[in-house]
Amino acid sequence: MKAALQNYHARMQRVLDHIDQHLDGDLDLDTVSRVAAFSKFHFHRQFMATFGLSVHRYVQLARLKRASHRLATNDAQSVTEIAMDAGYDAPDAFARAFRQRFGQSPSSFRKAPDWAPWLAAFGPLNIARSKLVQITYTPDDVTIRDVPPTPVAIMEHRGDRATLGATIERFIAWRKAAGLSPETSPTFNIFRSERIPANPDDYSMDLCVGTELPVDADDPDMKAGTIPGGRCAVLRVTHDTHNLEPAAMYLYREWLPASGEEARDFPIYCRRWLTFFPGAEVHDVVVELFLPLK
Repeated sequence: MKAALQNYHARMQRVLDHIDQHLDGDLDLDTVSRVAAFSKFHFHRQFMATFGLSVHRYVQLARLKRASHRLATNDAQSVTEIAMDAGYDAPDAFARAFRQRFGQSPSSFRKAPDWAPWLAAFGPLNIARSKLVQITYTPDDVTIRDVPPTPVAIMEHRGDRATLGATIERFIAWRKAAGLSPETSPTFNIFRSERIPANPDDYSMDLCVGTELPVDADDPDMKAGTIPGGRCAVLRVTHDTHNLEPAAMYLYREWLPASGEEARDFPIYCRRWLTFFPGAEVHDVVVELFLPLK
């Protein structure tokens, strides 16, 4: 059973690798099902069941990710050329899809990319790519660090996690209006409840941006605060950064009992880093998860 599952995952991984390496080629259902050596009559359902999105949407997102990178880094290539490389027959169709996905036109993204909605847009792609990767953590992955107090502006989300997207949009709009880019002002999430509490209305999380700028006391959405300093166990997460539950469970279930440490009276929280890889066609997210210690 285990060997059969490993073989199945290897064939699916071969498909993802082929798509990523042949974005300029023909990536219809017939082609990718042949790469996996699966029947084309079932492959679309197999792909959807494995990755949570269709082959067509995966390819579209992968091409848009490459196109957005080229817009941001390659001034020599025109928007029309980038649109054609992304599989669009006309620049206006590309522009509509781009604006719908990222909230910016291709030309405005080229001049001043807004990375926060960019990151949100590729959540499904990142989650799909993590499906076949089984992540295990060891004590060597955890470091203990003395963290200084960090002044932040805080937007509180209280209530059903299904409405978190709207809170994130308001948070992005606020920090954009305040000129606090993710590239220059750190992003934190403070997790004040379980990821999926028994009562959905009990879900609670703070979205924070690091800043020493004053926050208007009359602002209905934001308030000033501080993430307290002190010793923290820090675990770096680079896969499926939209779901930190496995990493948090490792810290609580395995690392903390074996370490002899005790948790401090402050919730577990994370810092999200937007990373840039020189010469590579990816921008990605790395997360550091902080478990406050006494």
